[in-house]
Amino acid sequence: MDDDRTLRLAPHEVALLRGGPRAAVTVAVVDLYLRGALDAGPPGTVRALPSAPGTAAVPLPPLAEVVRGCLHEPLPVRRLTRHPDVRLAVALMRIPLAEAGLLRCPLLGPTRAARRRVRALQEAHLPPTSRRGMTADDRLLAVALHDVAALRALLPRFALRAGLVERVEVAGKRLLKNSPPEHGSGSGGGMAYYCGGGGD
Repeated sequence: MDDDRTLRLAPHEVALLRGGPRAAVTVAVVDLYLRGALDAGPPGTVRALPSAPGTAAVPLPPLAEVVRGCLHEPLPVRRLTRHPDVRLAVALMRIPLAEAGLLRCPLLGPTRAARRRVRALQEAHLPPTSRRGMTADDRLLAVALHDVAALRALLPRFALRAGLVERVEVAGKRLLKNSPPEHGSGSGGGMAYYCGGGGD
């Protein structure tokens, strides 16, 4: 029964339990990107996009709503996570999680039960190798559970441009950190450096 309750947690909450505020904000950013409300800005930043017609009626999760409202200018996710409004939204997310026994008071770290539940979800939802057949909700949960591994497989170009994954210099080329070599892709293009191949 406890596991059923865990499955009903929003991806933002799962991410908070697994990796803290930065992980929760990353999921909010990906959520907004998948909805077409946000895109990568200047290198290493994200920026809000104008609302498309008809999207105002679709409610955003509270954290995603706050994140979008803070993007008056392009910001790196690290600065976005420290924004006072985002910090307040994360604090409000923590209250029901603490009441459910998933966060310790007063330190607000995950409890043993929370870590056990996150591990169970990770075992039930293995890191994705491609986005084929995955819904937007599936992708959000994958990012919530597997962070960089999921970002590289599902949204490699956006994650790189938005600064959600690290770059490294190799022989004068900027690549994703720990990304596989180019050979074996069959495409002959630079995108072979990204896990999962293909675009976002």
